[in-house]
Amino acid sequence: MIAEQRRKRLVDAMGDAGLDVLLVYGNAWQGDYLRYATDFGILEGQALALVRNDGHVTLYLDSPLEADRAALDCPGAEIVLAPDLVGEVDRALDRMRNQRMGAAPQRLLPRRIAARAGDLKLSDETAFVDRLLMAKLDGEIDAIRRAAKLADAGYQAFMRAARAGRADYELVAETEAFFRANGVADNFQIIGVGGVEVKGMAPPSGKRLKRGDMVTTELTPCVDGYYAQICRTLVVGEANAEQKAAHALWRESMEAGIATLRDGVTAADIAKAENDVFRKHGMGKYTTNEFTRVRGHGMGLFADSKPHILEDVTTRIEAGMALIVHPNTYHPVVGYMVLGDGVAVTKDGCEVLTGTARELFSVPA
Repeated sequence: MIAEQRRKRLVDAMGDAGLDVLLVYGNAWQGDYLRYATDFGILEGQALALVRNDGHVTLYLDSPLEADRAALDCPGAEIVLAPDLVGEVDRALDRMRNQRMGAAPQRLLPRRIAARAGDLKLSDETAFVDRLLMAKLDGEIDAIRRAAKLADAGYQAFMRAARAGRADYELVAETEAFFRANGVADNFQIIGVGGVEVKGMAPPSGKRLKRGDMVTTELTPCVDGYYAQICRTLVVGEANAEQKAAHALWRESMEAGIATLRDGVTAADIAKAENDVFRKHGMGKYTTNEFTRVRGHGMGLFADSKPHILEDVTTRIEAGMALIVHPNTYHPVVGYMVLGDGVAVTKDGCEVLTGTARELFSVPA
């Protein structure tokens, strides 16, 4: 079972690092650190978990409903309903202050606990857990592989829903219905509809599709806790010459990034390969943070995990990592465009997990 393998790996790594106790935080948006340690996918409220180096896990939850669910979902953990979540965990840390303790992710720790980090000798172990999150076990890659197949199928459902006159939320609703019917517990999705006025993607707003619109989306379904993402663009009706030329540039950039991937490169190397294509075509301006956020990112227990693919991120890419490479950004003639494939890094390159064609799709107007 993946959860048991993760737990053993975490405890072994704690032993190697000399950690007696690891404090882990999670909430309904970012729950990957918590899930790695406890196998609990939190849906509401907040949680803190204490992992001991003997493998014992105490999971503190401030929601009665979540505590009841955790008691069923996590039989190997001690579940504590803690309406005063921070206070109860703070007292537990006091009882452990003679042990070597760390926490992750440090930036999300409740203020009361973070303020006592020095007094408790609570070290920042975010990077320690990040390394475990990024370097996947074989079972984790298999779950991401299965999620990627569902992402492909979900994009087919999205295209079937896309036609002139429909509202963007109808496309999202039909995609969600497809995923739920196929056992997907969660899906992160954003969308963009229009032309040169569209500067990015967002949750649906009620905008209706019309002939000539580009429709962008990223789908990120979750299987057994693991997310895989796909980014694609379609046009309502036939694509025009400018849209086709822009898409060709995006494809060249994405494929340059994928071709760079292998064990031993850095996130910066991948981003530079993508951005150099834009620079070659006089589009270097659109690789900056004025127009784009990242050129890709990790995939795993969070929809947008580390490493972020940027030219100033020097994280070493290693075999066993799972990433999406996506040169998503703005084009001054046609508007925001996206294209992205999920990959699993190997020693000599990568396994492309996305099966959907790298096309600028068209749907009937």
